[in-house]
Amino acid sequence: MALKDSKYDKKQQKKKNSDAESNQAIKGLRVNYPIIFLSGLVILIASILTFLLIIKNIFGNYELSEILPTRENLQEFRYSEKVGILYSNYTANMLGSDVTWVQDNIDTWKEFLKNLKINYEVFTDLDLEEVKHKKYNLIILAGAKSMSDKEVVQIKKYIDAGGSILATGGVATFSSEAKWRGWDFFKETFGMKFTKELSPLEMLKKNHTLRGNMPLTAGIPTGYILQIATWDRPVYAEILEQRVTQVSYWYDYRGEKGLVDEQIKKSAGIANGTYGKGRFVWYGFELNSVVGSNEDYTNLAKLVKNSVNWLIYQPTSYVKDWPEPYVAAAIYLPTVKENTNNLSSIKSTISEFKEDAAIIVEDNLALKYTEELSKLSQYGEIIPIIELGVFEPFSTVDDDFYATKTTANSESNLGSKEIQKSSILYVKDSLNKLINKKLLGITPYSGFYNQTTLDILAEEDISYIITDSITDRSVPNKIILNEKEVFIITNTSRDDIKIMKEFGLMDPKFQKYTYFEDIDRIVFEGGLYVLKLHNNYQLRPEYKHIFGDITKYINSQNIWVTSIPKLLKWWESKSGVELKYDTRGKRRISVEVSNHKDTREDEFTVEVNFNKAVKNIEISAELINTPIPKYKFDDETQILYLYIKNLKKDESRIFLIDFENINEFNANERLIF
Repeated sequence: MALKDSKYDKKQQKKKNSDAESNQAIKGLRVNYPIIFLSGLVILIASILTFLLIIKNIFGNYELSEILPTRENLQEFRYSEKVGILYSNYTANMLGSDVTWVQDNIDTWKEFLKNLKINYEVFTDLDLEEVKHKKYNLIILAGAKSMSDKEVVQIKKYIDAGGSILATGGVATFSSEAKWRGWDFFKETFGMKFTKELSPLEMLKKNHTLRGNMPLTAGIPTGYILQIATWDRPVYAEILEQRVTQVSYWYDYRGEKGLVDEQIKKSAGIANGTYGKGRFVWYGFELNSVVGSNEDYTNLAKLVKNSVNWLIYQPTSYVKDWPEPYVAAAIYLPTVKENTNNLSSIKSTISEFKEDAAIIVEDNLALKYTEELSKLSQYGEIIPIIELGVFEPFSTVDDDFYATKTTANSESNLGSKEIQKSSILYVKDSLNKLINKKLLGITPYSGFYNQTTLDILAEEDISYIITDSITDRSVPNKIILNEKEVFIITNTSRDDIKIMKEFGLMDPKFQKYTYFEDIDRIVFEGGLYVLKLHNNYQLRPEYKHIFGDITKYINSQNIWVTSIPKLLKWWESKSGVELKYDTRGKRRISVEVSNHKDTREDEFTVEVNFNKAVKNIEISAELINTPIPKYKFDDETQILYLYIKNLKKDESRIFLIDFENINEFNANERLIF
């Protein structure tokens, strides 16, 4: 027992000695507060620098004052997110208490802005008269036909001081007492002259053609035709001043009379421009007037989004339709009908055009004159005109476009699948044996086709169809059917049968003028000019010389003269590119290009519209080892062109575009009046 106690005492003593040594060691330590402070300061500075570096990498160049949570910065952020929609009580009162037209228009705009994730408020005539609208950087005047004199003055001051306006229809043409005011406000503010209003009694719907490759039409097919109902009396206008740009037109060159250039200028339906320090976009129709398919509404949404972006100084971007530096394209389709006369003219004009042509030949002539056809095939691909069944034209004259669109492409007006397929296969097999070439495309005898036709072309691996049917664009349309690509090429201009037979223009001077009109229109739209001349009309010996003048004029207009194979290869390549763009900050835009095709994209051009004045462009990549493209910046138009090359399958590239703003000011400074 004593032995155990002795061992226990030794352990206790040892523990006491150890504790004493530990306490002595602790007493010997001293806290070095300066080192701790300096270490913390270094960590804090490093953290701030890291934060600032992250901000720079994300948002680009910035000033420190811009990221501080000051009252001015918070106000500017709130301001930039807010759009005001005027509810025009004066217009509602003028129309009557039982009419919901104004509210219907407001509801549609609210839905569009909600989809764009843009904050908005609805304000009244009284708010505008009492100058409570200065907090908005964009005001939408939807169907505001009746406005007071005070409102008109305030709108002019607002846009002159730097605000933005999106107006529709005959804005402010009536006073607050519903008395006719006229078009003075429209002319002075928007720099346009009223031409006319369409009445529902004239027609039920109207074609409205959009120009391509513009900030307001980015992502919309060039020459796209919106279908506009006439119940709201759409407005035609003519641009008077250089500060205004025409974006669309109402004139239908296919059926309406008049000189094309003149009528297009007088029938603007959308325009954008400046007034003082501010901007405006004008639609000659209400959004509720747009009718048609889902594609129509999709493109309308793009139009609205682009318009809003332009008005709030946000960028738009798209892949250019044509190789740089061309603004339009042209193909030549010599056509053999009724007989095989003047084949020498076709051969010589193909040589003069300096590109392979697709030679359109009636199927009965192709199968009857095999020797002539075989010789002709050396100058270009043979495209047969094939009878696809009995076609009964629609007889309505009020609405030719919609009658054609709804009846010509219906199953009832063309042959069944069995009839169409047998006709196509018979000609295809016969031509393969005669000229030993694969059939690449066809054109229907009536000029019309339907979904069944496209399905057969996909099944038989026929690449394209050339049609006289009126479609909704002036560029090729690529359709994917059963994983096969089929291109639709529309006749985008008046051919020699219309010019010489229907118009009766036998004087070469008038013939040439008519061709030049269509070339000018295509350049204005930015589309594809399809030159179709027939052996028994324009290619007759006495008129053939006109072709030389046409080709000279085409070559003088910055038009890409090409063949169908080159055209479709380019269009397929272009359509395989997906483009995304985003605003990262006041001085940075990101552009992402992706290739979702199985082949490499050799070269294409991305156009970036800054929609404001900038300078000192710098381009970098978000990921290392990403090749930086060559680029060109146009100081006058404030457009940046990126020349992308060798984009591989499933490859994506993100480019960061940094710039400096010219005459930069914040939102609060812009609207002082």
